[in-house]
Amino acid sequence: MTDAEPAAPAEAPPADAAEPDELPELSRRIAAVLALDPAAPAVEFEGRWRTWGELRAAADAVAAHVVPGARVGLMLRNRPAQLGLLLGLLRAGACVVAINPGRGYERVKADLAALDVPVLAGSPDDLATFGPSSAALLRLASAELGTVTAQGTAPDLAGQLNPGVAVEMLTSGTTGPPKRVPLSYDTFVQVLIGAKHYERNAANEVRLRSGVAIVNAPLVHVGGLFRVLQCVNDGRSFCLLERFTVEGWVDAVRRHRPKTVSLVPAALRMVLEADLDPADLASIRSVISGTAPLSPDDADAFFRAYGVPVLISYGATEFGGGVAGWNLADHQRFWATKRGSVGRAHAGCELRVVDAGTGEVLGPDEEGLLEVKAGHIGDGRSWQRTTDLARIDADGFLYVVGRADQAIIRGGFKVIPDTVREALESDPRVRGAAVVGRDDARLGEVPVAAVELRAGADPATADELLDAAAVRLARYELPVELRVVETLPRTPSGKVDLPAVRELLTGEH
Repeated sequence: MTDAEPAAPAEAPPADAAEPDELPELSRRIAAVLALDPAAPAVEFEGRWRTWGELRAAADAVAAHVVPGARVGLMLRNRPAQLGLLLGLLRAGACVVAINPGRGYERVKADLAALDVPVLAGSPDDLATFGPSSAALLRLASAELGTVTAQGTAPDLAGQLNPGVAVEMLTSGTTGPPKRVPLSYDTFVQVLIGAKHYERNAANEVRLRSGVAIVNAPLVHVGGLFRVLQCVNDGRSFCLLERFTVEGWVDAVRRHRPKTVSLVPAALRMVLEADLDPADLASIRSVISGTAPLSPDDADAFFRAYGVPVLISYGATEFGGGVAGWNLADHQRFWATKRGSVGRAHAGCELRVVDAGTGEVLGPDEEGLLEVKAGHIGDGRSWQRTTDLARIDADGFLYVVGRADQAIIRGGFKVIPDTVREALESDPRVRGAAVVGRDDARLGEVPVAAVELRAGADPATADELLDAAAVRLARYELPVELRVVETLPRTPSGKVDLPAVRELLTGEH
């Protein structure tokens, strides 16, 4: 089942390493699972298995260079080397500052400069491409699982500790620039408990379990990160996909026969459109789908095509994952009458809807802004307001009916129109730009843009303008259509008339 050799015994930890009892509960859990059976297969990547022992060796190599609370910038990709760095940092109780090297060269460089982390970890290629030249920076390079090379000297961590925080995850703001959300070790413990909502067996003892899960979401996204933590917490081996493709995912399903899989709405639609042989998915009892709205029509079509119920979930990066969702028991009992809901609150979570203006708590089926309270969010006692418009029925089922902001959710990734507009307007040929969302059958919604060129500027095609913007934007942020117009529609005050732009680009009023 594996072609990997058992890992060599771990070296002794550094003299100033934290005692196990001083580490967060999640760190101790990771350490306990990694030590259970060094020779057992843990993670498969591109057809090759790596063992729990190799993961433990990687964790040991990382632990020699960090202390609990140390902020470490980690350039995350869905590859074994970065997985080893991630688990090593979390096992050591460090604070992982998640960095997406796919966001565009200029954005990543600016992000690193603003973060000013004392330790930076990633592949040798990413460190060479993005790493600052600061001599005070300690670089932890890993080209393969278990190999960690330190470059530079151990920095003075005074003022650079963030104790108790497991991950600083980058997310898009609702109306402004992206922000970092601190997710504590306690948050992940509570969310992992909440995830038992989807399982028949809620036992939580430390042991290796049978079966192989599939991790196809990006680790730099809270969905992918949580899925890995869930597998390690449960002692379940998993197949890691570098990126989602229908062919790669179906191959993994055929070989590993998982009972439960996770698909974001865009991926679920791709699987649905692929018209697969239902026998390929015969092992699957349920699909969990979150990160973006999923039409109940798509959920029903998936069930008709493959005989697999889709359990829709609701959450956000700020919450560390899901706070509500369907389980199989609720689906079997209520789907016919509660179709369109995203499920009920997870254990330990409370939901309510309030009037956006007054804050008054609204009754069953009244629409307003959704608020969430849970022990792992904020101080655990306060209600956290979202930007989602929602209603909750008398049985506690949550219906999300829209957004109070202008964010575009493209296949689970949030696109802020102002961010895209600013990138387009940074081109000296562009006088002004406007960005809106357009419905898309596969991705939910996609950005489209209109651009007005400066008088006397060099001629520019839509493709040329998009190529220039690609330096500042991630691929998912690039508009799928860019239309060069003579003049952008504007209001009497001179502001761009977004409803008119939307009608121009989408035909919608």
